[in-house]
Amino acid sequence: MGMTKFGKTLMLGFLLLSSAYSRASQEPKGFPLPDERYKVDILLVVAHPDDEGAATTYLARALDEHKRVAVIISTHGSSGANKAGAERAAALGEIREIEARNALATLGITNVWFLAGKDTPSQNVLQSLANWGHGLVLEQLVRLIRLTRPEVILTFFPGTFIGEDHGDHQACGVLATEAFDIAGDPAVFPEQVAGPANQRELFLENLRPWQPKKIYYFPDADREDIFRGKGPSYSAKEISKATKQPYWRMSLDAFRAHQTQAKEFLDSVAQMDEAQVEKMAASDGWTDDMRFVLGKSLVGGTVTGDIFDDITPGSIPFVRPEVSPEPFRPELSVDLGGPYSFYAEFRRAHGLMNLPHPEPPEIALQGHTTMGIPLWVRNRTGKAREISLAASLPAGWTLQSGAGKFTAAAKQMAAARIEIMLPAVPENETKKPEPQEISVHADSNGQSIGEIKLRVELRKRALPQ
Repeated sequence: MGMTKFGKTLMLGFLLLSSAYSRASQEPKGFPLPDERYKVDILLVVAHPDDEGAATTYLARALDEHKRVAVIISTHGSSGANKAGAERAAALGEIREIEARNALATLGITNVWFLAGKDTPSQNVLQSLANWGHGLVLEQLVRLIRLTRPEVILTFFPGTFIGEDHGDHQACGVLATEAFDIAGDPAVFPEQVAGPANQRELFLENLRPWQPKKIYYFPDADREDIFRGKGPSYSAKEISKATKQPYWRMSLDAFRAHQTQAKEFLDSVAQMDEAQVEKMAASDGWTDDMRFVLGKSLVGGTVTGDIFDDITPGSIPFVRPEVSPEPFRPELSVDLGGPYSFYAEFRRAHGLMNLPHPEPPEIALQGHTTMGIPLWVRNRTGKAREISLAASLPAGWTLQSGAGKFTAAAKQMAAARIEIMLPAVPENETKKPEPQEISVHADSNGQSIGEIKLRVELRKRALPQ
């Protein structure tokens, strides 16, 4: 008995499906690719919600140029004041996260991540790094660099200066630099770049190493002379192609989201007409040029050229930083310690000897507080040595402790500290004080083994040292 018409149709369909399946099974399958939704040209790394405002005039320009931008904020800013409501501590941090996301969304930036750093109200970068959990936050930052694969990283300048000098600002610059130098190394946090062990992988992340091409810094120091000509500069007054507004105005409009930090200021701006807003913006620095310092470029270009000069699409090989030789030290020496010695080692270890730094080192401190001068005492000789420490201070400054005679054991490296009581700054003082110079002298057996100088500006209010 012959096959029915229905049976022939069914058989034909089966043969066609079998043929299609056979062809498909012979065609090569593609491997999964990284998620292109998160690939960026610029990754901004800052410390607190609202710190993004330090760079939004440039980010608005970059978005005009069709650059993809993501932002990493290292803390939730939970220890600050709340000028818009009653919430404090962790609850305030949750509000500030939303404010930062809303501010950046005003510009069109929606890829925003927060790290596990904690607010640290001091000027000491080492305290910030310790409070953040240095290794933990570095791992988080490296993960996000490998996820977003930025061409360029922008961040705060890693250094101590007279200025705002917030330790958290410095810390995000330090971490961003460290991450720049290790995100391309497959031996660092290898679990992030390992392929999955099974279909239900719980630990291995299947990212890939990524080497960013350039890193730039923006300082929040008072003085500008030592940064001039160290990187590109961009006008905040130019008009956006997208909004027909100047970039500074876009930055100010984005900042309106930060009610907990600046409600009184923002309420006053809301009452101004356009001419008054422009006058205020010019006097408060909103219209100032956006200046960067080139940290390093792995693709060439000039120091003051455009940030994206010589950047082409695609990955580049991992580049291990060149470590500068350790400076010569005599067998017996006394050097400035704390953040100052850290930054000397940091610049040497990360190939950043080009970065400007003040000489002598400087800091701004609140009057009528105690200033500490951290020291490293090194005795590389084979026997104990007696060392004398003394300080020369301006009039009205009082030595509290740390001077005198000490014994450094053979082959010992010891930490020492001189403490000084600073005079009060009168509340009615209106003139900006000139920085004062102090010096610490170290002698052994009648011979000088070191002299340390510091420039210190006294202020009515300043972050703790």
